[in-house]
Amino acid sequence: MSVTRLKRKHRKNIARANNKQRIIKQLLLTPVLKNVDLDELKSRFNGGTTSTTTTEA
Repeated sequence: MSVTRLKRKHRKNIARANNKQRIIKQLLLTPVLKNVDLDELKSRFNGGTTSTTTTEA
């Protein structure tokens, strides 16, 4: 018996795997922000006129 290759299915499987890898790479490119002090950042841009309370997530 001979074995037939399902070429279209093979291409679909490879494309699906490549899409998943691309999505993972895009998610890893975005930096993760942890424990950001929003008031401090706002004070840097506004000239330092806001209060200095810390927000912990």
